[in-house]
Amino acid sequence: MDVIERVPFAPEDAVGKKEEELFFFVEQHKEDSERITAPRYSYWKSVFRIFFSKKLNIVCLAILVVVAVMSFIYPLTFSYDKFENIMEAAGNLSPSEAIARFGFDAKWILGTGKWGDSIFHGIWASARISLLLAFICAAINMTVGIIIGAFWGYNKAVDSVLNVIYNIVANVPYILLISILVYIIGSGFGSFIFALTITGWLGIAYFMRTQVLIIRDREYNLASRTLGTSIGRIVTKNVLPYLTSVTVTLLASEVPSYISAEVFLTYIGIGMSADVPSLGHMIGDAQDSWLTYPWAFWSPVAVSAIITIILYVLGQSLADASDPRSHMK
Repeated sequence: MDVIERVPFAPEDAVGKKEEELFFFVEQHKEDSERITAPRYSYWKSVFRIFFSKKLNIVCLAILVVVAVMSFIYPLTFSYDKFENIMEAAGNLSPSEAIARFGFDAKWILGTGKWGDSIFHGIWASARISLLLAFICAAINMTVGIIIGAFWGYNKAVDSVLNVIYNIVANVPYILLISILVYIIGSGFGSFIFALTITGWLGIAYFMRTQVLIIRDREYNLASRTLGTSIGRIVTKNVLPYLTSVTVTLLASEVPSYISAEVFLTYIGIGMSADVPSLGHMIGDAQDSWLTYPWAFWSPVAVSAIITIILYVLGQSLADASDPRSHMK
């Protein structure tokens, strides 16, 4: 559509001129009218900009990369056997004694354990199991919990059934439930994952259900339902993207909790079987001699604590950066 634009002129210039000489037509393009002069906004670019703006996050991320390399790549260079030196009477050797006995090697820089095994190799072989367990359990529980929780908040029939199930399961101590399941199905890596995920998703689903109830009746969701949009599309397009920061916050607490649960349950004899390397096994084997042979006890404790703290700090920082309110300058 053509727009008439007035040209500035002095009053004395208008004398004796016709109206068409005082105005002229200017072309207008739709593309120009829709162009926004504000800078483009990218959600994930803003998330990572805020995340990497903190030096603590960069340091923690570097430590996590080192831990991941030592846990997943370094164990490929050796074959860990807990009882490889059981006939050598080399149990609980200090780092200096182990190096003097077997020669200088990175394998012996933390000494030997109760059975003469390398503590250094045992820690990283065990850390790999702990990290795999945590990531697999988190992936299963978060996926199932988020999907079921999102629809739980919208469907009244599902809400009435799952509320009863949740109230029953939530009143059973989690450690007791896992213990019973492990005793029934047996110990082992797969069995432990099953025990942690069979009901682990329920608490996540209930949390997501509560979040959905808070935002499901907002104007834009009501408008979508009025226009006939399916519940599935509303959940995936309107609800879950809004809960990104909440989801990341939940994930930040879930991953370290599985590592802590594995270490603790294995330590008290409920978790991994004896043939599976575990930080819990190493701590349990050295618990009676934590003052006499501190290197055997505190080394796996320190690595377990570092992994848990680093994952928690990075998760919380990523959760904070995922909040759109923190993107405003």
